[in-house]
Amino acid sequence: MSLFTPFRLGPITLPNRIVMAPLGRARAHATSREPTRSMAIYYRQRASAGLIISESTHISDESVSRPGTPGIHTEGQVRAWRSVTDAVHAAGGRIFQQLVHLGRKADPSRIPGGGLPIAPSAVAAIGTYPGPAGPAAFPIPRAMDLAEIGNLVRDFARAADNADRAGFDGIELHGANGFLLDQFLRDSSNRRTDNYGGSVENRARLLLEVVDATVRVLGRERVGVRISPHTVQDGTSDSDPSALFSHVATSLGVRRIAYVHLIENVSVPPAARVAQRIQRAFGGPIIVCGGLTLPTARSAIEEAQADLVAFGIGFIANPDLVLRLRLDEPWNDADPTTFYNGGDAGYLDYPELDASSSLLATRPFAISASGA
Repeated sequence: MSLFTPFRLGPITLPNRIVMAPLGRARAHATSREPTRSMAIYYRQRASAGLIISESTHISDESVSRPGTPGIHTEGQVRAWRSVTDAVHAAGGRIFQQLVHLGRKADPSRIPGGGLPIAPSAVAAIGTYPGPAGPAAFPIPRAMDLAEIGNLVRDFARAADNADRAGFDGIELHGANGFLLDQFLRDSSNRRTDNYGGSVENRARLLLEVVDATVRVLGRERVGVRISPHTVQDGTSDSDPSALFSHVATSLGVRRIAYVHLIENVSVPPAARVAQRIQRAFGGPIIVCGGLTLPTARSAIEEAQADLVAFGIGFIANPDLVLRLRLDEPWNDADPTTFYNGGDAGYLDYPELDASSSLLATRPFAISASGA
């Protein structure tokens, strides 16, 4: 078993075990949040990944941040995403859409009507968000009532249906990085005293309700979940992450969903790592992501520590990352100044390996930044 061994993920076969991690790039239309032609090119350039997971995509207009982040809650967005999935599929690729609600990390100036961001409890995130006038401190959010929680579950289900209509092969629910589903999971951000707060079981309730609702729309084999047990950014932490995420993994395993996507950076000390514990509790396919290199990714697969491995920045700068990994070729360096600033520079123009090499003749496709 190697990085290049095919893998069966629900109804689709991945030609390799290399996943393109969800990477926000802020290239959607600034106001409509519809994907652009450049986004279709960008994703198609990277279609040799075993699986692409799209950038975080807002499920409603209450979950908004910097201009250029895409949504999947309007008909225009659905149509525009279809051009992306069609481009990926035409290049032989497979793509899931990551669905997110930012919760307390949304930009209040961009929420319709100027309302406060929603959250499990009125506890502000630590840090700043990229507001229209520059970085601004996260405000104290508004605690959701039970009716709003029910509406949120329906918003996720509707977004899953929209993703299906847009041609995605499946979805990934973003339960990580301090966003809304993660905010409900952690006792630092969830101070509720009702059925959605307090015990581990209660704090996991919303995530599992969203999983169940989206599974009803798509089927269990087309729904994945991303989690980040080690994340404490923005003040999103937990007093007993081991108990919390063991329960989450076990509950997701009962539901036999497509996969769990675990963020566990290679810098985490071995004694603190949870990948194998999550793997045992879940019992299904595990994607591991976090600072991987060719040697560490190879070890994770060969030693059965993960079924799939995800690369983030590596795919930003290397549209042909799979080929570079196969040939053990050097990677392009990513330019962080172009990550979120719009335009095609630093987005579509990273060089690929010389296509004149005989070793590259078997590539399934080649595409320049000027073509769709």
